[in-house]
Amino acid sequence: MHLIDWVIMVLPLAVCCGIAVYSRRYIRSVADFMAGGRNAGRFLLCTARSEQGSGVVVYVAVFQMFFVSGFTLGWWGLLSVPVGLLVAISGFVIYRYRQTRAMTLAQFFEMRYTRKFRLFTGALAFFAGLINFGIIPVTGARFMVYFLELPQKVHHFSMNVPTHLILMAVFLTLCTVMTTVGGQISVLLSDCAQGMISQLFFVFISLVVIVFFFSWSDTSQMLLATEPGKSLVNPFDSFSLKDFNIWYVLMGIGVGIYSTMAWQNSHAFNSSSATPHESRMGSILGGWRTFAQGVMITLLAVCAMTYLKSPAGATVVQASLAQIGDSSVADQMRIPVALSHLLPMVVKGMLLAICLMGIISGDGIHLHSWSSIFVQDVVMPLCKNPLSVKQHLLLLRCGVIGVAVFAFLFGALFPQTEYIALWFTVTQAIFTGGAGAAIIGGLYWSRGTSAGAWTGMLVGSLLSVGGIGVRLYYQKMLGQEFLLNGMQISFYATLAALLSYVVVSLLTCKKPHNMDRLLHRGDYAVEPEAAGEAVHEAPHKVRWLYRIIGIDAHFNRMDRWITVGIFVWSMFWFLLFVVGTAVYFVHPWSNKLWAGYWLVTGIFLPMVVGVVTTVWFTIGCWQDMRLFFRRLREETVDARDDGSVPHDEMARGKVN
Repeated sequence: MHLIDWVIMVLPLAVCCGIAVYSRRYIRSVADFMAGGRNAGRFLLCTARSEQGSGVVVYVAVFQMFFVSGFTLGWWGLLSVPVGLLVAISGFVIYRYRQTRAMTLAQFFEMRYTRKFRLFTGALAFFAGLINFGIIPVTGARFMVYFLELPQKVHHFSMNVPTHLILMAVFLTLCTVMTTVGGQISVLLSDCAQGMISQLFFVFISLVVIVFFFSWSDTSQMLLATEPGKSLVNPFDSFSLKDFNIWYVLMGIGVGIYSTMAWQNSHAFNSSSATPHESRMGSILGGWRTFAQGVMITLLAVCAMTYLKSPAGATVVQASLAQIGDSSVADQMRIPVALSHLLPMVVKGMLLAICLMGIISGDGIHLHSWSSIFVQDVVMPLCKNPLSVKQHLLLLRCGVIGVAVFAFLFGALFPQTEYIALWFTVTQAIFTGGAGAAIIGGLYWSRGTSAGAWTGMLVGSLLSVGGIGVRLYYQKMLGQEFLLNGMQISFYATLAALLSYVVVSLLTCKKPHNMDRLLHRGDYAVEPEAAGEAVHEAPHKVRWLYRIIGIDAHFNRMDRWITVGIFVWSMFWFLLFVVGTAVYFVHPWSNKLWAGYWLVTGIFLPMVVGVVTTVWFTIGCWQDMRLFFRRLREETVDARDDGSVPHDEMARGKVN
């Protein structure tokens, strides 16, 4: 590492830390700490939230999948385009959840079902989140150790302390300080700043790699040198690939729709928007921001794999991996170690800056999310007397510290043997396996009942936890793989939970729930349209074509242009998938042509789009951050807005 790399790595993080500390002055209520005072705009929301996808653990997980399946998942992933598009534009779940004004998902469950159900789901979400988060800090720390080629152990006080534990402690301490001082306001502002810087680095790294390191002749030769059934470029010749195949994608689509917003690792963003429409637009815009990041990850992965296939690269990397005692860790670090030998100075410093900012922002989001869920949905409902704002904020900050301590201990003691992506899938299903039915049914079906929610939650969670136990038993005791992988366990558990919710609700519903009061509509409105989200034209003037794709009267002209543009772009790729699949079955083309297709659509085209969107989002983020500060200065503080549900609120015309 050159000195300039260290400066590039540390300086952006120092700026973001300063922003986090500065934001402390705006914490005047629980709503500020929990939801940023509900003042965030669309660019601020989607940029800050997407920084969670810049964490090292995400890169390592994507590198693992790409090493196994190459580009083939990209083709099957086009199946999800129309589904994801309609979910985003319609604001499925997200819009109605924001209308409830709930700060946590479990608070919504109390509003819709019962307080006991809130306690149970809050505790379950907290448990699932902790073990899911437990492998993230340690993976980031290990990445830094092996990428920087640091000694694996440090001799201190007659003890050999693993270096990754020291780094993990430093990173978690920094995250804890940044999160406790400013809560969600700190998370929003610092993560948005990190996202803006990262976006510029994505583009720069991609351009440098394309110009100086990317050799398509060597890369295509590497991609094509695979055995039949395990192609890295031809999706129709990849059905022998284990775990990451078409079934992984198809099941992922179903689970993704079912569990929309169910996973609470960044739940505060769901309630931080200035209006429900801003929340929806943040979700729509989020897809555009991923182009520059995606092309950088792809380029780094293919260059590292090409380097690994070369005699010199294989020898150097294997020598480094041989020093790692754990085979699972060595598998995770294969591509990162290759990149550490391949990338030059400045580029290496930028990549490390992206990773370091991703570690801090991702860990900070998790710390805020799981600690606030524990305080809001487990501790607070059990308190006999209301907490003062000062007591409540102190409890939230103590929760952040507690989650950080647990994450350190879990990462230090737990042997992680599963693919990271599959581990995330299974641990998330512990909660989302049952929560999806309770969320969708609670927001869209007036006849959903508490009994149905309890049944669906228990069925989904028990099947998911049972699946984890059986997989571990097969791996540890029998030395073989279980019949189902993590995605399959998650998929079948969600099906069982949804069916249970519907059947039990139909059997136990006596009277429909008062949905207008739940969603603050009509006579129960607390956020008049004129105060938050202006209606730009009467509903009857919205064209029928707009209504088909989910555009309503809250979309202004620019919103419509953005949404229609995304719709046309996305549907083009879906139609390309349909036509391409049909043509291939009639007249298959060679793997060499498939490789050329991925060169254009997987690298060059997203590179061009990434440059444009980087300029667009940088301007949008600056404007949103200025507006966010103005709203914070002008907001009216409501001490009662603390996430509690008064007993008189429970008489919402419900019948469960």
